[in-house]
Amino acid sequence: MVFTGLPLATLLPLAGVAAAIVVFFYVLKLRRRPVAVPFARIWERILRDQEATHLFSQLKRLLSLLLQLVLLTLLLMALGDPRLAQTLLEGRSTVVLVDTSASMKALDVAPSRLGAAREEVRRLVGSLANADRVLVARMDATVAPLSTMTDDTAALEAAVDALAPTDTRADLAQGLAFALDVLRGLPHPEIVVVGDGAYGDLAAVNAQVALGDMPVRFIPLGKEQRNVAITQFSVRRYPLDKSRHEALLEVTNTNDVPADVELTLLGDGDVVDVTRLKLGPRERLPRFYADLAGANRTIEARITLTGGDRDYLPADDHAYALMPERRRARVLVVTSGNTYLEAALLLDEYLDVTLIEPARYPPPGAFDVTIFDGVAPALAAGTGAALYLDPPAEGGPVVPDRAVDELFGFDEWDRKSPLVRWMAMADIQVASGHTLHPGPGDRVVGASEHGPILVSGTRGGRPFVALGFDPRRSDLVLRVAWPLFILNTIDHFVQEDASYISSFRTGDVWRIPTPSSASLAELRDPSGRTRSVPVQHGRAVHFGDQAGFYELVVPGEPEAAKIGFAGNLVDLAESEIAPRTELGLGAPPPAARTALSPGIRRDIWVYLVAAVLLLSAIEWFTFHRRVTV
Repeated sequence: MVFTGLPLATLLPLAGVAAAIVVFFYVLKLRRRPVAVPFARIWERILRDQEATHLFSQLKRLLSLLLQLVLLTLLLMALGDPRLAQTLLEGRSTVVLVDTSASMKALDVAPSRLGAAREEVRRLVGSLANADRVLVARMDATVAPLSTMTDDTAALEAAVDALAPTDTRADLAQGLAFALDVLRGLPHPEIVVVGDGAYGDLAAVNAQVALGDMPVRFIPLGKEQRNVAITQFSVRRYPLDKSRHEALLEVTNTNDVPADVELTLLGDGDVVDVTRLKLGPRERLPRFYADLAGANRTIEARITLTGGDRDYLPADDHAYALMPERRRARVLVVTSGNTYLEAALLLDEYLDVTLIEPARYPPPGAFDVTIFDGVAPALAAGTGAALYLDPPAEGGPVVPDRAVDELFGFDEWDRKSPLVRWMAMADIQVASGHTLHPGPGDRVVGASEHGPILVSGTRGGRPFVALGFDPRRSDLVLRVAWPLFILNTIDHFVQEDASYISSFRTGDVWRIPTPSSASLAELRDPSGRTRSVPVQHGRAVHFGDQAGFYELVVPGEPEAAKIGFAGNLVDLAESEIAPRTELGLGAPPPAARTALSPGIRRDIWVYLVAAVLLLSAIEWFTFHRRVTV
């Protein structure tokens, strides 16, 4: 027996003092007050009867004293919090990974798979033996501990109550790596995974995490696998007609039997299209909606099973997209005259264009974008982002490297750059121009055999794009690529890209462009909860774990500058909800520890206090029944 509360060296003196006090007051209780009474002969018979029971009376008084000393002993032992030394040495250290990913929202078991997981963990916590310690952690796209490694049942129960599902995938490899770090060096380690087994390729998990002889036990959940899902969804505006857009989505039947579904597309809450589809077993069917109109902001897709069949995972039956607010961009053009440039700017009705001669720069007012045609004056306040066409040697953000007087073109270009999206660059011919010398952090978007000719970057917190030749000295202005380049660049500067990502994927870190240099922004999620998120390099950073519509508000910005966007669960691995019965990872638990069998409570002092209360009740009853008096 080991005392984990007050040590024995403290308890023994305390017991001696307390026992002396109890005996002292007991002796005082036995003192009799002499009382003079008449007719002593009348009491002689009674006294003779009392002497006959004298021994029994003494025994009753000693029994009362013994009960009081036993009560005192039990109370002092409770203060010492006694525990069995063997259990202290052999207690298990267990990390319980509870799957809180999207598939745990499945309703094939009541009330849901996650609800069943809570009950399993509560049962596990209630069956712990002496000195077993447990850490409860949630596992989805990230892993987060909800308790410390503890034997406190109340703390573990609170951790179980805090388990909540997310709209993200489950990263089992990350969860196992976390558990290994926690259990390193602890006695009798064990990992318990509570979930449905929707973890993708387990062979890849085994390759990523070296479990060795670490025991891994799996508590499987789930019964059914019937589910249809929206596994891809994207919306974009047309680059030259931003009042219209197109949508691409994919619906998937995760079952081994055919499924009849109804696909509904809504724009700003109104039904735009309803389609009946027949999906074969395990079929993934793409759907493309071209030239959509009538939706200015929100677009939503919904899928349902028809014919009375039940879809057991509603979480992946919805997909959301939110188009950016169309606002008029203020564009300043500093040029001596360029008909091709002016014509390209006329193609977008949402541009407010101001033309000035170089000598009149800067004009009054503020602009989102300024286009410098062959000039590079010192930038004034209110200039905004800058596009340089054939910048001179002095004043521009990028210094021309050397002149090229022979025919050249784009031998290389960054196809992922939003500046050249949808542009055919390979056969553009340039009569003459300059190569550019990019600075640190600049990005070369296009280059000829002589060097960079299209560069983007930032100077003094202001973004810029520089083209190393006069477009009129090339056939670029005769191609569709010319207005696309101008409009792509403006959209890139004002974060209104024609291929605007209308939704983010849950389970990833989102970086949302913001129009302010503030360090914090307020984010309202689909549940209505508001939280502060950091802003780094002009982008709000948030780990998205819920599907639906979001709203970002940057302090200091007007009400109209609220930024909306959407998050979607589009993960085929999570939509595959067929439950597994085993994982086959790590080593099996030792035979003696295959299950957490019930044992006595770890806190023996609870039983000691209960014994004190019971003995007090017995002492009170016997006293009033005059058994121990």
